[in-house]
Amino acid sequence: MQENNNQNKETEELDINHLMQIRRDKLVELQQEGKDPYQITKFDRNCTAGEIKENYDEFEGQDVTVCGRIIAKRIMGKASFCTIQDSDEKIQSYVSINDLGEESYKAFKTWDIGDIIGITGFVFKTRTEEISVHAKEVTLLSKSLRPLPEKFHGLKDVDLRYRQRYVDLIMNPEVKKTFEMRSQIITEIRRILDEKGYLEVDTPMLNTISGGATAKPFMTHHNALNIDMYLRIATELNLKRLIVGGYDKVYEMGRIFRNEGMDIRHNPEFTTIELYEAYADYHDMMDMVEELFSKCAMKVRGTTTVTYQGQEIDLTPGWKRISMIDAIKEACGVDFNTINTDEEAVALAKERNIEIPDKTKETRGDVISLFFDEYVEKTLVQPTFIYDYPIEISPLAKRKKEDPRLTERFEVFIGGREYGNAFSELNDPIDQYERFKKQVEAREAGDEEAGMMDEDFIQALEIGMPPTGGLGIGIDRLIMLLTDSPSIRDVLLFPTMKPIHNGNERKTKEEPISSKTSKREVNINREDAIKLLKKYNKEEFHIRHAFTVEQIMRYFAKKYHENEDFWGLAGLLHDIDYEMYPEQHCQKAIEILKEINGNEELIHAVCSHGYGICSDVIPEDTMEKILFATDELSGLIWATAKMRPSQSTKDMELKSLKKKYKDKKFAAGCSREIISNGATALGWELDELLQSTLEAMQEKEDEIQKSVKQYMG
Repeated sequence: MQENNNQNKETEELDINHLMQIRRDKLVELQQEGKDPYQITKFDRNCTAGEIKENYDEFEGQDVTVCGRIIAKRIMGKASFCTIQDSDEKIQSYVSINDLGEESYKAFKTWDIGDIIGITGFVFKTRTEEISVHAKEVTLLSKSLRPLPEKFHGLKDVDLRYRQRYVDLIMNPEVKKTFEMRSQIITEIRRILDEKGYLEVDTPMLNTISGGATAKPFMTHHNALNIDMYLRIATELNLKRLIVGGYDKVYEMGRIFRNEGMDIRHNPEFTTIELYEAYADYHDMMDMVEELFSKCAMKVRGTTTVTYQGQEIDLTPGWKRISMIDAIKEACGVDFNTINTDEEAVALAKERNIEIPDKTKETRGDVISLFFDEYVEKTLVQPTFIYDYPIEISPLAKRKKEDPRLTERFEVFIGGREYGNAFSELNDPIDQYERFKKQVEAREAGDEEAGMMDEDFIQALEIGMPPTGGLGIGIDRLIMLLTDSPSIRDVLLFPTMKPIHNGNERKTKEEPISSKTSKREVNINREDAIKLLKKYNKEEFHIRHAFTVEQIMRYFAKKYHENEDFWGLAGLLHDIDYEMYPEQHCQKAIEILKEINGNEELIHAVCSHGYGICSDVIPEDTMEKILFATDELSGLIWATAKMRPSQSTKDMELKSLKKKYKDKKFAAGCSREIISNGATALGWELDELLQSTLEAMQEKEDEIQKSVKQYMG
């Protein structure tokens, strides 16, 4: 089947190349005739297709000049119809030899779907009542040299849609509508805040300190100053400096950059708004959230009741407000007001089988947060403010006077997801300094997401910051909600994507390896492969990993109707050289696999799984990308299983795996970056990769255990 797919792809590429050559030949002919469309610098149109359709009575019988891209064309001898699409709408045009003359009509007939043209003529309705333009003159404004996707199927491949957004916008009108709504939402937020007297400001995207949030930053280097700098992970600290400086209300909407994983809710660069108001607190910020969300819904939906992924959400102000402790009590009956020590909290977590990531999280506050994640978050379908968070998970919020173990902080949840975060801001410089010190200690202990000491911000607080309410909202998530978009990539015009390699580079200096030179033939049986494995691997950990990846690959091969034996062998032998030759991993494998006449395709697959770490061989096809992505992930899944009472994957849920994935200290040797890059290479959301691999291991766990037992026996 893979061979057929490759042949179909090659045939398709040949067809496209042939069509492109025809179009290039047409362009050359036009240029030779002195009619090069690329020489046109301006075209005067006086209306759009949308304006004509919305105001037909005014335009009927009137001459108009419109322009747009040809998306349909019907040639009928001496008269033809074509449909053009502009930024507003589509409109049909009637074109005849009698109106244009023989030469112009002949030229029109040679134009292609995708060409951009201008039409001058009068507005009328056809016998079928379709509003149209009767052309008197047509002008070729730009030649399309690459064919658009076939009209009935369009551009449906999700990965390609994100990569070629320009084609996506042409072929899928609903996509254009999403981004128009995005613009309207952003404009509405600015309008509301401007009317309330907030000042919109700009703060630096490049900083010498990473601060204002808990996240791993991107780094760059400033050549003139010869210093490393960080792309901002938040705007918080600079906006608070402006409150110190005397502005009472400020906000900034803009890009934030976090060097973390990607899934349906996360992109490395995203848009947020942070706003700060002097002499306000977190209750005022709750009112602000209700107003912003409900008014934006009215602006783009005309109602405060919206549907998101099948769930009806009522955004009418008056949202539920409940403390975190009370929400937990409602959900599972546990009252943390009666639990006063860390020891009591940890014992309760063990009793309820709540996993605590590590020793540093064995505090009452962390356990409260874990109970909330387990029992409450997923139940919050309608808009809900969860407030009064433990101090342990809220390093920048002001303590509650009534209970210093808690902070004046809230998060807003809709449909089981968090949409905003707000504090009564900490303005005590002594307390803030101590909290910064704890962040520095965590960073020195290896936490890449921990913040840094910001001495200048401490000085600003020492000057004096008034009581202040602060709020941050994820703009992309809000737009997802109001446009009913399942993925953050659907609301970003150009989401972050891994570059596509053309596959023509030389893969290693020692040996040129190509996955294209051989078919997926299995010239090695499993028994011989296991004998080879035994020769080079003795430790049970490595054996278990080999059989695990083998069975994962077999699972996916079956799912994609591919050769299970070949996929399984690639998984079984991918780490063949690691135990004995760790310093030559992926290089020594070439020599070892040749002992049993491993073909070039198997060697390429094995070498590609180490891309970016110990190999320059790029994973090129789906099989190699799945091997690359699941190799690292399988280790994380086994480590998570070992933390469970059953020590099995079979009763593991996705949410448990996601918690461990997010906890960078857990199974730190399993690179989250590789897992994330693997998902990106496949064009999958991270959740999809996690879920699919977990399902593979659950289905194949018995076979894995059986193989390990037989091998070690």
